[in-house]
Amino acid sequence: MSRSERKWDHIRYALENRQNPSSAFDDIKFIHQGLPDIGVFDVGLDHEIGGLYLSSPIFINAMTGGGGDKTYRINKELAIVAKNTGLTMAVGSQMAALKDKTQKYTYEIVRKENPAGVIIANLGSEASSEDAKAAIEMIEADALQIHLNVIQELTMPEGDRNFSGALKRIESIVKEIAVPVIVKEVGFGMAKETVHSLISIGVKMVDVGGSGGTNFAEIENKRREKALSFFNQWGTPTGISILEAASVSNNLSVIGSGGLRSAHDIAKGLAIGADAIGMAGYFLKILVKEGIEALQSEIENLHEELKLIMTALGAKNVSDLKKAPLVISGETYHWLNQRGIDTKKFAQRSIK
Repeated sequence: MSRSERKWDHIRYALENRQNPSSAFDDIKFIHQGLPDIGVFDVGLDHEIGGLYLSSPIFINAMTGGGGDKTYRINKELAIVAKNTGLTMAVGSQMAALKDKTQKYTYEIVRKENPAGVIIANLGSEASSEDAKAAIEMIEADALQIHLNVIQELTMPEGDRNFSGALKRIESIVKEIAVPVIVKEVGFGMAKETVHSLISIGVKMVDVGGSGGTNFAEIENKRREKALSFFNQWGTPTGISILEAASVSNNLSVIGSGGLRSAHDIAKGLAIGADAIGMAGYFLKILVKEGIEALQSEIENLHEELKLIMTALGAKNVSDLKKAPLVISGETYHWLNQRGIDTKKFAQRSIK
């Protein structure tokens, strides 16, 4: 099977994939504020993260490219949505286009459709500094995602089996390119240990990519003769991953992604430590099944609902929201307690 055929397989299976939301966000509850002392029109969603100015804390996370006309069309339509709604957009892994130049058009369309937007390039941890520079140039990217997908590769029949040297390669890229680098997991979460290692080589932004969204182990297992079923339940839930990553350093920018599908989830993700929220599979299904206008409408609804939640909490901006008091209970509390992460501070903080 060619790389481009595999790319379309991933999209096809992702559309069929049933997401299994974790209970982590259900374990997080805001403390009601009867006197928020602000109005809806006081709330602003624009935000800066890692040197990037975002008009919204929500962005279109990496999905596709490199799979011929079908992936070209998806990226084109996503870019139109990003332009019309002011969202940042990341493309899928560009290694396909670096290995096969005929696939470059499936990525370049994003910048053509959205010439002034914030666009994020994407490569895997096998990439070199030269690969990174080429991927950034291809779409005139404002930042670069380097994705970590060990479990997907191990489950993939034709996937990688050697992950040696990944940290050193990432370090070289961080030192040699001029745009911000985001290291991203692809659905299995990010623990404190991984974050510590990334900070040690100069990484300043991570996307935790927790479990609960598109399950790439399940997708790859559908392509195997004998499934590695133990990987289907692998990983750390998104909410817990955000809390783990945010506990490591105040100087680290954290992106939450993986199974968030409501303004309430987004508000909780931001409140527990994320600086931005990436959404991929949820947006893709709306786009493919209902079209551009439906996706734009859903993004507008998410923005309006997020503003209502922030108003209820008395949060005028994302920085305020990260001070909103909340209580963490259940399995999430147990996990954090075992990992030595203090939860009491979230319940005792205040915006005012």
